[in-house]
Amino acid sequence: MTEPLLSVEDLSVAFRTRDGEVRAVDRVSFTIEPGETVALVGESGSGKSVTALSILRLLDGAAHHPGGRIVFKGRDLLSLPERDMREVRGADITMVFQEPMTSLNPLHTIQRQIGEVLSIHRGLTGRKARARILELLELVGLRDAERRMGAYPHELSGGQRQRVMIAMALACEPDLLVADEPTTALDVTVQAQILSLLADLQKRLGMAMLFITHDLGIVQRVASRVCVMLRGEIVEAGAVSEVFARPRHEYTQRLIASEPRGYANPVPSDAPFLVEAGPLKVWFPLKEGIFRRTTGHVKAVDGVKLLVREGETVGVVGESGSGKTTLGLALLRLTGSEGPIVFLGQKINRYGVSEMRPLRRDMQVVFQDPYGSLSPRMSVADIVAEGLVVQGEIRSAAERRAVVAQALADVGLDPATMDRYPHEFSGGQRQRIAIARAMVLKPRFVVLDEPTSALDRSVQAQIVTLLRDLQRERKLAYLFISHDLKVVRALANYVLVMQHGQVVEEGPADQIFARPQTEYTRTLFSAAFALESRELADTETA
Repeated sequence: MTEPLLSVEDLSVAFRTRDGEVRAVDRVSFTIEPGETVALVGESGSGKSVTALSILRLLDGAAHHPGGRIVFKGRDLLSLPERDMREVRGADITMVFQEPMTSLNPLHTIQRQIGEVLSIHRGLTGRKARARILELLELVGLRDAERRMGAYPHELSGGQRQRVMIAMALACEPDLLVADEPTTALDVTVQAQILSLLADLQKRLGMAMLFITHDLGIVQRVASRVCVMLRGEIVEAGAVSEVFARPRHEYTQRLIASEPRGYANPVPSDAPFLVEAGPLKVWFPLKEGIFRRTTGHVKAVDGVKLLVREGETVGVVGESGSGKTTLGLALLRLTGSEGPIVFLGQKINRYGVSEMRPLRRDMQVVFQDPYGSLSPRMSVADIVAEGLVVQGEIRSAAERRAVVAQALADVGLDPATMDRYPHEFSGGQRQRIAIARAMVLKPRFVVLDEPTSALDRSVQAQIVTLLRDLQRERKLAYLFISHDLKVVRALANYVLVMQHGQVVEEGPADQIFARPQTEYTRTLFSAAFALESRELADTETA
């Protein structure tokens, strides 16, 4: 019998807080064999990411390990000197984080950041390093990779940044890749490509993976064994086929059964238009040379027309970089654009900051990256209440706290946590804070940019139900941007399919999902629902 590549033995993780010690992980044990993929699944806050960060000893100073060992290639990582751990990180064990924007240095180009890994761990510099960087970027499917090497993180879409993170993690061909929601920011077609890529690399390199995800369809595709976590403990573990076919624990049964269901709220035929826009154009200039002359344009949004009625959800789908987010930002006047935008009967496309401020109460946004959009220096109470203060809605501090408490409860968060800070919450919990901040002003139009991408499947279902309920009660209009087509199907009345900045197909949601007309749309849907078809087939066979 050979020893496992990684053995986590009775691991516990506790955090020191102002209210005392909080046990985030409690006596967790599992092993990973060479070349094997083990999945960790569970709700946000269940301890998945804390367990993963413990392996690389990346937790902050407030964390400590009351007990347990993490044995990698015969060495206990928890007792290694920091100098030895630095040699392990990036070479033997690497990690793809959930939020690439906070993991990439905003001051350095993509080439420099990947090159740093190659220089430190492989001694590659100059032409050899550049060739390897280009190979890695092409390997993870980054379009126009050679030109993108000189780009900075803010110049890439969320999905493109995640692909750069994966390229960086694979640079030194590690023995173990810890993947914390590595496909969260990717559209369905690229997600399929990345999963296939990781599987191919495993075969070629003999690389093992610890795969953390809330997408159970992905677990069935990539993992041989799965560990289900709840409140810091592993409540069920075993072969993926066995756990999914015959789940023993009540929580596992509930997790497998949970997914966004139902249909969009009906919209009266005489409902007024809240938003009328287009044809809209957002072109970004490409500048080169010493004098920064414009040599071309990125056509992020190119002639898009849009109508949104009161109480309606318009879904916008497409691959990363197709212009979905830019379209939403243009409608909110958060990025410059050409073309008419009418909101609540006012033509706002030429409005400045001061003219737009009174309208911000009625138009809100939930961004894709909750960690980047929440101030780390503000408490949750201050973050959610900020709009109330700016708009002069409520002057009494006590009344503001009561309103914030209700907003947090509406999105499934404990109001007692309102005095904590964003870093004290999981990714999914931070996204719920962002939704609460948007809803607290009771807006009429909300741009939802991947609002469920960071949430596990059971919480996704809850958030979809919450969004539908809020829409029905308040006659809210949504622009729902997502690569998760199951969520779009459960929420949208009307769908726009975007590619390269243009709408290639649009129509009522039921019509688009039942009879997609373009090859591009059919490809998107095929990638999104392939796993669903497989799950149904497996269920029927069982």
